[in-house]
Amino acid sequence: MINKIEGVPERTDTIGALIDAYVAAWPGLRRKLAPSTQDYYRRYLAVVKKIWGNLPAADLTPADVEALIVKIGTEKPGRANNILYALRSMCSWARGPVGHLMTDPTHGVKTYQSNEGHKPWTAEQLAFAEKNFTGVLRRAYFLARYTGQRASDIVRLGWTDVDGETLSLRQKKTGVRPVCPIFPELAAEMATWEKRPGPFLLQDSGKSAAKPISTNQLWKVFDEFRGKHPELDGAVWHGLRANAVTSLRRLGYTGPQISDAIGLSVEMVERYSRHEDKKAGAHTLLRDYRERKL
Repeated sequence: MINKIEGVPERTDTIGALIDAYVAAWPGLRRKLAPSTQDYYRRYLAVVKKIWGNLPAADLTPADVEALIVKIGTEKPGRANNILYALRSMCSWARGPVGHLMTDPTHGVKTYQSNEGHKPWTAEQLAFAEKNFTGVLRRAYFLARYTGQRASDIVRLGWTDVDGETLSLRQKKTGVRPVCPIFPELAAEMATWEKRPGPFLLQDSGKSAAKPISTNQLWKVFDEFRGKHPELDGAVWHGLRANAVTSLRRLGYTGPQISDAIGLSVEMVERYSRHEDKKAGAHTLLRDYRERKL
């Protein structure tokens, strides 16, 4: 007989109830989940709950999970991977001492490989965002595009993180503290922002208007806007991190320089820059070819 755990719902027979039990157990976990990780898991477990919430948890099999991941991953491999990561974490907990699952339905299910990191926004998507984003979305867009920081970090940035012409904040996920140049495009936007305590990004409406916005809430605002505008199909916050890297690479900056400014490892910088490096190499070859033909 399993001892009751305070704060954990007893009912775990359905997949939805098991997800609720996992979320309720977070405060008591020995290995704490960062708030950003909690937001991440909530967002993608919500997808699972919507699809399978009323089904018996014990009946879920690797074949079921594989079918779901393939269905989503055919068009959105990154989203499929995120769902699998969240589901795998929950199942690992459920198969532990709490004893809610006897088998692991994610066993053997593979993630999709990505060789170039998150897909950067297209030039058309960047232009659309600059023209149409307002309020907290606009501020978030400029911070993400020109600092290259994660959504979980831009929601924390504020005037106290500004030092002259740079921004610096310890990243929640890695603990790295990059020093981000405030490029002219971002500086021009920031010049219109009021100087006050707290983060730059505040909620625009509702009963919590003018209060700080969380990562999850920022995603909800963006998802709602993106759902109404097909021009942004496929765009995600992390893609702007890729835009920041490739923009600097295009200007000729080195991996270590970009790493210091954005807080990515040099290896990840090279991964994001691979396509841009190929384009630069092709232009160099074409220029050399033309010179040789003269």
